[in-house]
Amino acid sequence: MKRELLMGDEAIALAAFEAGVEVVAAYPGTPSTQIPETAARFAKQYGAYVEFSTNEKVALEVGIGASWSGKRALVTMKHVGVNVASDSLMTLAYTGVDGGLVLVSADEPDCHSSQNEQDNRILARFANVPCLEPSSPQEARDMTIFAYDLSELFSIPVILRPTTRVCHARGDVELGEITIKKREGKFTKDVNRYVAIPAHARVLHKKLLEKMEKIREFIEDSNLDYAIPGEGKTGIIVVGGSFSYLMEALNALNINPPLLKIGISHPLARNKVLAFIKDLDKVIVVEELEPVIENDIKILISESQLNLKIYGKNIFPRTGEFSTELVTEILSRFFRIEVSKEQPKNIVIPNRTPLLCAGCPHRSTFYAIKKVTRGKAIFPSDIGCYTLGFPRPLQTVDTCISMGGSFGIACGFAKSLNEPIVATLGDSTFFHAGIPPLINAKYNNSKIVAVILDNLTTAMTGHQPHPGTQLTAMGDPAGSVSIEKLIAGMDIPVEVVNALDVKSVEDAVKRGIESKQVYAIVSRAPCVLLKGIEKKPIYRVEASMCRACKACIKLSGCPGLEFRDGHSNINSAICTGCGLCAYICPVEAIVR
Repeated sequence: MKRELLMGDEAIALAAFEAGVEVVAAYPGTPSTQIPETAARFAKQYGAYVEFSTNEKVALEVGIGASWSGKRALVTMKHVGVNVASDSLMTLAYTGVDGGLVLVSADEPDCHSSQNEQDNRILARFANVPCLEPSSPQEARDMTIFAYDLSELFSIPVILRPTTRVCHARGDVELGEITIKKREGKFTKDVNRYVAIPAHARVLHKKLLEKMEKIREFIEDSNLDYAIPGEGKTGIIVVGGSFSYLMEALNALNINPPLLKIGISHPLARNKVLAFIKDLDKVIVVEELEPVIENDIKILISESQLNLKIYGKNIFPRTGEFSTELVTEILSRFFRIEVSKEQPKNIVIPNRTPLLCAGCPHRSTFYAIKKVTRGKAIFPSDIGCYTLGFPRPLQTVDTCISMGGSFGIACGFAKSLNEPIVATLGDSTFFHAGIPPLINAKYNNSKIVAVILDNLTTAMTGHQPHPGTQLTAMGDPAGSVSIEKLIAGMDIPVEVVNALDVKSVEDAVKRGIESKQVYAIVSRAPCVLLKGIEKKPIYRVEASMCRACKACIKLSGCPGLEFRDGHSNINSAICTGCGLCAYICPVEAIVR
């Protein structure tokens, strides 16, 4: 064994290689992104294959194909990505797997960079597949390896559910040797199993239920759930990432109650839980988000006719992330223990509105859209950096619900309102889920302006490649797809404009609004943070010419602009030379 300092995500990727994974498929999404990125760095060294798929459903299907060929596969995504993949996941639980298949659902309590904080333990139960919950980078590694053995032993996909703090925490991780033994790829045809028509599915459903009962019996002997002896008649059951908070809280409170740590949240090791609670008077369940384990234990208490009280979401919040401070405060009240609190330091942290980066091509596109429409249009938008077009002064994002949702919602607005509809989404999102609703707009004659904000990368999650870029996840030449040719193939009018040429964007938006049908605009310029992007000469303000109207600041919202000494100023450390402020300035006081 060797020891390394690793993030939870890195530990999962390396553990997958330890387990003999040969195929990794993913769609990037915080907090899961570092798993495929780590895997891609080492893939060629270990003779494995890694790809960023067009969306999460495709990623899972790539993993299914590998698994049904007998190879072990890893599929990774964030929690909302599992919604996209769920159509295939639900039936995969019926058909089962051949080579082990682990689906990482990186959940995000407090939704730091997500549109919701759903709890995918519930989705694991819906699909009826096992769900493992690590509480540290070491457990992330250990559970990943266990998950592959479990998957193959019972021919079932397994969900590994790390949360943000486990994914991004760093810790010492003991790793084993990585020597991937190549498996011969072979698919054995079996229509009764792999062709899920109703007659076959009814039989497979019964087999799945029987399989899950066998898994329930199997995990009773697992060391992923374990008890820690303690004092008193009040026990604590803790799930996943909350374990670390709890242990620190108990240390701060100087108490030692009996503990049961749950590492497998579905199926629940009922006998192990019963053995833990049967002699207790009270049980506290510490779990983030939904009362999943709490409800399981309530049922268990009722069925076993036990006389004890259970505390969970009646004392812990059902939303947001837990913390050591929160758990300590709640348990101090419960156990009536006085805790001395440190006086807060007199530090004032000013609120900062989230902003697009200085020089972001999305800013000039949004500025042009708002100028042409005078803000009097409906602006459905999507998930990505460009969602930051909602604050003042741009105010060109009115909706954001799911990847690809902007074009679909725009179609509904077009059939319901008599106003211009200008919808925006990014290039990676277009390939992910923007194509079907654009086809829908064409087919149903929905008059919308569909703007693809193409910055030549998947920017928000850290510049991962996508089908429109020139490289794959492993750095090999890609079979790239032209967005404009794809749209032209739908017989939709489309034009490509330079996102930093504001006048060109304005003219294109005008043509789009005047069009009698769906009209597409690809507003293209590279993300300013991409490596290798040619640096443009930056701008400065001629103080003698500036008339202090602040138009450049008020209309662009660029973080590189400030007002000082009676005139506008440009921060030379931030400016990237996009030129939007110079375009806006009514007296041409801003120059290269």
